[in-house]
Amino acid sequence: MASTLPGAYNLSASVPDWLNKGDNAWQMIAATLVGLQSVPGLVILYGSVVKKKWAVNSAFMALYAFAAVVLCWVIWAYKMSFGDRLLPFWGKAGPALGQKYLLKQSALTATTHHHKKTAMVTPFYPMATMVWFQCVFAAITVILLAGSLLGRMNIRAWMMFVPLWLTFCYTVGAFSLWGGGFLFHWGVMDYSGGYVIHLSSGIAGFTTAYWVGPRSTKDRERFPPNNVLLMLAGAGLLWLGWAGFNGGDPYAANTDSSMAVLNTNICAATSLLVWTWLDVIFFKKPSVIGAVQGMITGLVCITPAAGLVQGWAAIVMGILSGSVPWFTMMILHKRWTLLHHIDDTLGVFHTHAVAGYLGGILTGIFAEPELCSLFLPVTNSRGAVYGGSGGIQVLKQLAGGAFIIGWNAVVTSIICLVVKVVLPLRMPEEELLIGDDAVHGEEAYALWGDGEKYDSAKHGLYSDDSLLQKPSSGATQVV
Repeated sequence: MASTLPGAYNLSASVPDWLNKGDNAWQMIAATLVGLQSVPGLVILYGSVVKKKWAVNSAFMALYAFAAVVLCWVIWAYKMSFGDRLLPFWGKAGPALGQKYLLKQSALTATTHHHKKTAMVTPFYPMATMVWFQCVFAAITVILLAGSLLGRMNIRAWMMFVPLWLTFCYTVGAFSLWGGGFLFHWGVMDYSGGYVIHLSSGIAGFTTAYWVGPRSTKDRERFPPNNVLLMLAGAGLLWLGWAGFNGGDPYAANTDSSMAVLNTNICAATSLLVWTWLDVIFFKKPSVIGAVQGMITGLVCITPAAGLVQGWAAIVMGILSGSVPWFTMMILHKRWTLLHHIDDTLGVFHTHAVAGYLGGILTGIFAEPELCSLFLPVTNSRGAVYGGSGGIQVLKQLAGGAFIIGWNAVVTSIICLVVKVVLPLRMPEEELLIGDDAVHGEEAYALWGDGEKYDSAKHGLYSDDSLLQKPSSGATQVV
């Protein structure tokens, strides 16, 4: 506590006795790392992994979502996720803007479920830090969802969709699992968002892709990345930023957070290697795009378990996260009519829904009892491999994931139908044909000269649809 070091802390009105500057600094760093995953991480990745004609639109969808979520979060959505209980799965809406609220000690409100009340959690940093930390989690969830919709969603419909989905989908998952809702009381484990962030974005993205409809036939058949090296830069920001994603959990002890950071990197590295080996074995070439996919599925899979499992379990989870989503994307996707029919541009269903649910189930298997006691309000929680009541935990994880899947599939569909009444969800055909120049009046690359348009007679044979490039085994499903 700050009061034990009066000389170092120089107590004043701006440094109350409950403030721990180290805790506050790390939490703000963690929030910044998570924010960097979105801006510029996913902005860069989206802008580079799509066809050249969609680079501006894809990057802007991510940038717009980040800004829109920040404003909605502080005006009403934070308290719906972490405020006083309204329903067993939802908090009461309200602003988080006044200094009296933001400068007091942060707190995760105590809630009651079946006459059992959890203690209020009061970390040693201001409420403003908590609000911002949770805000960047909400923002990246919506941006991940956008990966399913690139290359055809009406930008105006997206602008309307973002606040609606944040309000009626994200806040429900966040309150239910983190804010003191019924899944939290029941003991469902989600350390850093395997369900709240990844499973929800994967299911919602897949659902929205169904309602928006597919890309143009030409785009769906041929959708090469416009800059693979820049894509790797965005992917690198995602990997490095995940330390804040999993290491900044406000419920966890500091030692627990340190273990979460290490486990995150172990699982991601293992998953990347396994995915690459599978590409080499079955497709004869190590795909760079495939390696990024494996990295992401590893990061996603470990997220619900990051601070709850031992290092050996993180390796096992990495092996499974590099192989199970690989199978669903590379094999099952081509054989299952439903998956093939719905145009999920970057394969968010596989990399986030499949990997997130897999991680949640594996958490129920490998969660270590002592680590669980540092995180969960439910006593004697443990993974199945530790015997006792561990088998029940797997059922809890399955049921918790099923709730997130059901809620997001149904409510996202309702949101899409509401937006569709006001605005078309899909771009008109002329915009689908041209891309960024038609949608935004701007293009990502001025390759031919000031104001000069591409002319195959003058500039050669290259275009987004050129057959001179052979598609990678991983197609363009990256995020």
